[in-house]
Amino acid sequence: MDEFLQVLFQGYEHEVFSVLFLDTQHRFIRFETLFRGTIDSASVYPREVVKRALACNAGAVVLVHNHPSGDPAPSDADRRITQRLKEALGLVEIRVIDHIVVGSEGCTSFAERGYL
Repeated sequence: MDEFLQVLFQGYEHEVFSVLFLDTQHRFIRFETLFRGTIDSASVYPREVVKRALACNAGAVVLVHNHPSGDPAPSDADRRITQRLKEALGLVEIRVIDHIVVGSEGCTSFAERGYL
């Protein structure tokens, strides 16, 4: 999956924030890019993520965004927005399975690091 995400996000000179929407059995529903930012940040609005997840009838999501710098290490801002999204989606019983940060140097999984 890491290689696929690196290919998918390569060439972006700005941050993009996407969501993989899954059903309650964690089967694929759709993948959407919801926000586009600058070279080092993207504004992410929990309300919009919740709205799209409900429209897709998702039971779970995987959050994905890139770091154009190439370094996939999550920032403090990445950790804060993940927590906000987890709380907002949890209110409507949608589970955040993972948040993956993609860089040219690899990918970082919040779930694997124990951040979720």
